Amino acid sequence: MATHPPRRRARALTLIALAAALLVGSVPAAQAQEIPLGLGHRLVDHYEGAPATARPAPGRSPAQHPYLAPNGRSGMHADGAGSGTHPYPGPLGRAPRVDSEKIAPVGGECATVTFDSGGRLVTVCGTFSGFLLKLLDPATLDTLAEYKLPQRSSTVEAITRLDFEKIFKDTSGGAYFYLDDRDRVVLADSRQHIQRIAHRQKPDGTWEFVVEDDWDLTPLVPHDCVGWTNLFPSGVCDPVTSVMPDWDGRVWWVTRLGRVGTVDPATGALRAVRLAGEEIQNSFSVAEDGVSLVTDHALYSFEADADGVPRVRWREAYDRGTGTKPGSVNQGSGTTPDLFGPHDEYVAITDNADDRMNVLVYRRGADVPAGERLVCKVPVFGSGASTTDNSLISWGNSLVVENNYGYENPGTLLLGRSVVGGATRIDVRADGSGCDTVWESDVRSPSTVPKLSTANGLLYFYEKRPNSWGIDAWYLTAVDFRTGNRVFSRFTGTGLAYDNNWAPITLGPDGTAYVGVFNGIVAVRDTA
Repeated sequence: MATHPPRRRARALTLIALAAALLVGSVPAAQAQEIPLGLGHRLVDHYEGAPATARPAPGRSPAQHPYLAPNGRSGMHADGAGSGTHPYPGPLGRAPRVDSEKIAPVGGECATVTFDSGGRLVTVCGTFSGFLLKLLDPATLDTLAEYKLPQRSSTVEAITRLDFEKIFKDTSGGAYFYLDDRDRVVLADSRQHIQRIAHRQKPDGTWEFVVEDDWDLTPLVPHDCVGWTNLFPSGVCDPVTSVMPDWDGRVWWVTRLGRVGTVDPATGALRAVRLAGEEIQNSFSVAEDGVSLVTDHALYSFEADADGVPRVRWREAYDRGTGTKPGSVNQGSGTTPDLFGPHDEYVAITDNADDRMNVLVYRRGADVPAGERLVCKVPVFGSGASTTDNSLISWGNSLVVENNYGYENPGTLLLGRSVVGGATRIDVRADGSGCDTVWESDVRSPSTVPKLSTANGLLYFYEKRPNSWGIDAWYLTAVDFRTGNRVFSRFTGTGLAYDNNWAPITLGPDGTAYVGVFNGIVAVRDTA
């Protein structure tokens, strides 16, 4: 632990007191409390378009991962392949109702949402006092159980240095987690520990979370991190970004500073390698043929050797540009790799090229000859205004990409501002000879992880359009997967509290669309 002079200690104590004052009352009641609407909600349209007719999208869903909850229920990107698709029908726009739960006085965004075998929501929500693992009732959004995770270093830094951008560019601490095949949460907390947490109903009918396993990664991961008792560290802090299981049940983990490791759940054995000079800020995808991850320099395919040590199968560098764009977390791809194709033969990401970002599709076999791995490189969106920090949607031979250029944090779009926006569908040709642009949409979805319902053929975006009166109105917008045409938009709320801030849309087994927002979570469901 670093030492510091008396003046700095005094300042630190003052800031700790300030933080404590900010955190008073941050534990929510069990019964859901609606997120308050901001100014102007009576002056905007609450419904646009018309109800849709369900038209299932033909195709084959990704292979079911043996160590994940069923496809559509297991994580931020819906399945091990990172497809961003759900087998459930989302809202069709038939008299849709909006409900919400406010998680904390300030903040409280619920990012990753998963569903247990009973259809209950299992989610992690971020507050200034720490992340909260929560079990929510799908109908009422009432909190059934709660487990407090440690506060992230970025939150302490934001409060003590008045630099809240650190929070919005931090993907560690449990934001990425997965639900396994036994309804257990597996996540990496801000102490560089991986925890496996079950939930169960007690004899009195109430619910609780129970930690079943705790694997300490600090022997392999530098952990001199900012905290209330260590405000001025002198060493290295390497937060764990994400965790996922492979097809053999090992738990893989990656860190911001390029460490890639595994945990053997049976023995607790830890193994790791370092991708020196490279940063990992996204999650990763897994299939039977290995693990696919992207750094701010290259796309990788990994496998584990007999002892669990990660080994590189292949590496492909991409154009990382000359800087971080507004709408990106770092100077690199913002996408979790998508594993897709009729024979599971492709992997797709975006690059960070300066003028126009490109969608990149690669052949992912280990025996692909040098120079033949790249299938296509397709530029998307306008010159000087294209980036994404969200995973692509993949279904069949199709990819859908969203433009996040211009979004930085929840303050970016205040007073009626929006982003240039856009979404594009790209299809790989049936013979694998290249890719073609199918349609382009002007939907303005600043920062959400969009989703596709393969059951009804609708894409769901979280939209904010410019408003000359300065009203900050947010909408769940459905777009036809086949044509790119808007179908309907349902107003969800106004103001900063309804800003999505990088959280995904998640479609539930009951047909509800859930959206993580800055102050909690929103649910949109048909009533007719």
